[in-house]
Amino acid sequence: MQLAALKHRTESEDSFVIDPKHVRVRFHSAKGDVEKVIVHYCDNYLPLKYAKTIEMDKIGEGQVEDHWGATLEAPFHRLKYTFEVIGKDGTSVVYGDRAISSDIEATVNKDGSYFKIPYCHEIDMVKTPEWVKHTVWYQIFPERFANGDKSNDPKNVKPWNPSDHPGREDYYGGDLQGVLDHLDYLKKLGVNGLYFCPIFKAGSNHKYDTIDYLQVDPEFGDKDLFAKVVNEAHARGMKVMLDAVFNHLGDKSMQWQDVVKNGPSSRFANWFHINKYPVEPYHDPLKGEGDPQFDTFAFEKHMPKLNTANPEVQDFLLEIATYWVKYFDIDAWRLDVANEVDHHFWKKFHKAVTDIKPDFYVVGEIWHSARPWLNGDEFTGVMNYPYTLQIEDHFFKNKLTATQLTRRLTDQLMKYRDETNAGMMNMLDSHDTARILTVANGDQDLALQALAFEFMQKGSPCIYYGTEMGMSGGNDPDCRKPMDWSKEDGPVWQRVHSLIEFRLKHDETFGKGQIKLYVTEDGLIEVDRAGKEQIHAYFNTTKKNVKISCENTFSQNYENGELAPKGFVVEVR
Repeated sequence: MQLAALKHRTESEDSFVIDPKHVRVRFHSAKGDVEKVIVHYCDNYLPLKYAKTIEMDKIGEGQVEDHWGATLEAPFHRLKYTFEVIGKDGTSVVYGDRAISSDIEATVNKDGSYFKIPYCHEIDMVKTPEWVKHTVWYQIFPERFANGDKSNDPKNVKPWNPSDHPGREDYYGGDLQGVLDHLDYLKKLGVNGLYFCPIFKAGSNHKYDTIDYLQVDPEFGDKDLFAKVVNEAHARGMKVMLDAVFNHLGDKSMQWQDVVKNGPSSRFANWFHINKYPVEPYHDPLKGEGDPQFDTFAFEKHMPKLNTANPEVQDFLLEIATYWVKYFDIDAWRLDVANEVDHHFWKKFHKAVTDIKPDFYVVGEIWHSARPWLNGDEFTGVMNYPYTLQIEDHFFKNKLTATQLTRRLTDQLMKYRDETNAGMMNMLDSHDTARILTVANGDQDLALQALAFEFMQKGSPCIYYGTEMGMSGGNDPDCRKPMDWSKEDGPVWQRVHSLIEFRLKHDETFGKGQIKLYVTEDGLIEVDRAGKEQIHAYFNTTKKNVKISCENTFSQNYENGELAPKGFVVEVR
């Protein structure tokens, strides 16, 4: 047995309270190396003669590890436990809190061998708002969704042409009135969560260079109109998420302009990370101009980075965060460049918004493993790019085999607690990426097969505006074309609508159930979801038809017991 591969970490994604009387534990071993894992456990203050045992389930196979899981009872809200590991070579060890030992009987009867959960504090549990588990998100880039009010169009607004390839500075006149006018459309499509890219006053079409966080950009409307959008969305059973850009301000903001004018004597000088004065003209290292005078988002001179360790900046941002919750009743914040802001601030942010709305949803934009932010006191979840980009690598780019995909996704699921995985925001494309139809080289069946696979996963799925219309587009800014309203109710629309409808019809299982990923002997990817019901989904990413006998609850390219390439079939038991 490979002892170096045995792994468990208490009070982490390997050991977490799921309710005051139950703890979920995971254990990890080298692939194919361990026959079984038995957990010995009992209350912290009971003699070990009262210890119970439970055999762990093998819950998944990763790249180099097997993953095991079990749920332990803690009737008195406390727990101690240790692992007896039996190898396929016939050897056995106890993997305990202090050591690995081959003296099984002595070690399982020694209190010091047991990991401890001192008390199952409900306040420390990682929780995902119940409603998030029943939500399908729809991302709206306001400037390109719909132009409902010509009177607030920017100068030089371009004609609404979905076939255009937008430039970075182009405007098409999309606004909040356009969203309000199409809420019934969104209801018909079936989505029940609206994620807005920034709506606050800014100097660009994308609005990520904020000028004033307490003002709706006049090109989009005003606060009264936004309040109406929220109220009407809520009346239709939809949640509303806004985009918060708290890593940086726009360079046209009052605060930054004061620094430009007054230098180190500006009362806002300590609001930013300034290295030297004057701050203009900006020295761009990408152009060989030397070290920049101030820190920015990337090396974007229009986005000076805020000093969120400054109490004045904290008060300023927390006032904004709570203002839109208190006075407009929004349900969620998506946090731009969230990984570049300090943990200290995000803990304050989380408390401020959940004090107002305990079931508030906080989503961070993090493109890498995000464990430090996901312990229950910062973010509910993140934009799950490390998960979803690997889906693209298999379905669209053929960089991963089916087996490589399922193993990597299983490893990704093991990075987080079950509740955290349920709160992740899963998307295959967004305003920051090429559209899935383009990445799929225009193959609509392939794009929808991958979208269906995303919808079978743990987490809250999100589609980008226009996916249902079969819109295409390369990387930013080409992915931000004006919405193609001519394709409403068309064949692609109907298929996306059916997918959303299926997901929400079975949201109890998808939102809360367990997940296992396999590859069948015939090369199909199998996704098993166990919860209120048993759901088995099969995806054919091979180049040949595969015979499979199952009940056809929902499918694509499945006929007469054969699943064609780019097809899927889902059965519900």
